[in-house]
Amino acid sequence: MKEKEQKNRGASAASFKVGAVSLAFLIIGYQAALFMHRAGVLHAESVAARPDTVIVYRNAPRADAAAEADSAEVVRKSTPKKPELERVLAQRREPENFNFNPNTVSVSDLQRLGFSEKQALSIDAYRTKGGRFRRRSDFAKSYVVSDSVYRRLEKYIVIPKVDINKADSAEFDTLPGIGGWFASRMVEYRGSLGGYSYPEQLMDIYHFDQEKFDGLADLISCSPPRDSFALWTLPAEKLREHPYIHDWQVARAIVLYREHNSREKLTVQGLVEAGIIPADTGAKLSRCVIASPCGASDDGQAQPPAR
Repeated sequence: MKEKEQKNRGASAASFKVGAVSLAFLIIGYQAALFMHRAGVLHAESVAARPDTVIVYRNAPRADAAAEADSAEVVRKSTPKKPELERVLAQRREPENFNFNPNTVSVSDLQRLGFSEKQALSIDAYRTKGGRFRRRSDFAKSYVVSDSVYRRLEKYIVIPKVDINKADSAEFDTLPGIGGWFASRMVEYRGSLGGYSYPEQLMDIYHFDQEKFDGLADLISCSPPRDSFALWTLPAEKLREHPYIHDWQVARAIVLYREHNSREKLTVQGLVEAGIIPADTGAKLSRCVIASPCGASDDGQAQPPAR
């Protein structure tokens, strides 16, 4: 009886030891699982700021003893940048300053200048519908351009002027107050003149008055005409085609004048003094680019215009 009691005591002690060891391992395993999970979270937080990283938690830690050491494994995966990300990056980008034409600048360059994607698309939509910025101040009138942004960008706005000796009717049509009819007349009259010599010649066109000219004078330029007017060498048939001569009798009188006068007297003022052309016509003609009476110098270069 006594021997049996001793055996029972020994079995109970052994069971207690096994239980104690198991409990110790269970506690150690659980703490290890919590440590691994915390390490994974800290690592995730350290890389979360990277826009091309996706954090995936797999097999989150469990409260039971069966939790494993890899229960909080962190997986990094690279993913392509999406439009949403591009928009965020564009908003954070420092605005740049560079020369631009608001009529042609791209949407991406507008964003580089400091506009949001929505603002840039609004400007582009305005242009697509036929809108045009003729002057710097026109750009300031856009509702997406704040006063502070315009002040920063004003000196970088470059809007090329319309060259009246190179523009086609479509370009003329973009000028204020110029519709299709005036645009075609401007091209036609340029052909009659052989090229514009000065901007004010536009007012020779029927109904093209001072008010209309003043409304676009700062938007146009006048490069030299392709050919000088050969007033002192053309035959009468060609001279009469010029708008400032027009009449056969005047053209013939110019030919006779140059045939009977020395080279020094071959000037527009000489024609006025001889009574061949009126003073107002002489004033217009004297501003034209006119070829020298001798045509060209010894080196083949055109002589300075005779006035």
